[in-house]
Amino acid sequence: MRVNLSPCLIYCFMTSVVSSPPRTIRIGSRKSQLALVQTYWVQEQLQKSFPDITFEVHTMSTQGDKILDVALAKIGDKGLFTKELEVGMLNQEIDFAVHSLKDLPTNLPEGLTLAAITERENPADALVVHEKHKDKQIDTLPEGAVIGTSSLRRLAQLRHHFPHFTFKDVRGNLITRLAKLDAGEYDALILAAAGLERLGMSDRVHQIIPKEISLHAVGQGALGIECRADDSELLTLLKAIEHPATRDRCLAERSFLRSLEGGCQVPIGVNTEISGENLTLTGIVASIDGQKLVKDTVTGIANNAEALGTELAELLRQQGAQEILSEIFAVIQRGS
Repeated sequence: MRVNLSPCLIYCFMTSVVSSPPRTIRIGSRKSQLALVQTYWVQEQLQKSFPDITFEVHTMSTQGDKILDVALAKIGDKGLFTKELEVGMLNQEIDFAVHSLKDLPTNLPEGLTLAAITERENPADALVVHEKHKDKQIDTLPEGAVIGTSSLRRLAQLRHHFPHFTFKDVRGNLITRLAKLDAGEYDALILAAAGLERLGMSDRVHQIIPKEISLHAVGQGALGIECRADDSELLTLLKAIEHPATRDRCLAERSFLRSLEGGCQVPIGVNTEISGENLTLTGIVASIDGQKLVKDTVTGIANNAEALGTELAELLRQQGAQEILSEIFAVIQRGS
């Protein structure tokens, strides 16, 4: 007879065999308000499961937090919001890091691993409008409306559907972006619904953007927990907060992105749904001007999530996705 034990029970058994005192576990986080809300949530969940262990939060500033006057795509996206935390783990300064999964590159540094993925909040993009447009939806905003976004993915898809809008880059934390909107610098912003919800700002969500208009970022709405690959004790412990359905969805999405050799700041969007044992993955690749867009869908067994991502990437390659991405990389390099 096979017996399935929870991570909590497994950890309790391990620590009862080894009589050393419970360790203090150091959690790494960015300093932004949203990052800290997410990290303290993870700390709380783990503390409930393992009350005899001390979990400490240690904060760090990443490159993406420090450079606020340059478009994300021009900085480069190799660990823009994660590198300093990863160095901290490799140097034994912290034990694991909490990331917005959409910011975590699909290829991790040697010695580190994606240990757990938490239950996903709404992964969709949200329209947030200036007060003067509170009676509008995204398809009824006036011609020339200034839309703020720092995401090439959102920019490309919105340009495809609404070429009559004016798009303007917006950087800074969520509070700063909303202040710029309210001051009249923008008519509307496109933001992640999950971030607004986690900060208790659901009232600022004016409209959830339909997936027919904008597919979300890979991993959007989920938290990724990264730790050292050789820390077996911690790997077992972190499974207590993993959400299997979210894990399968996000592994399919990340495999799709990895197979296309795309980074966090390229116009690649996804949508995933699970029904029973089946996972459906939809993906798009679009040019920055929105003129070219390829899109397709695959369905298969959720346990085979990463293979589904690879399959979808190949389908889009056959439709010209690689040529679109090559053109985008060339434009970014010329502008950097």
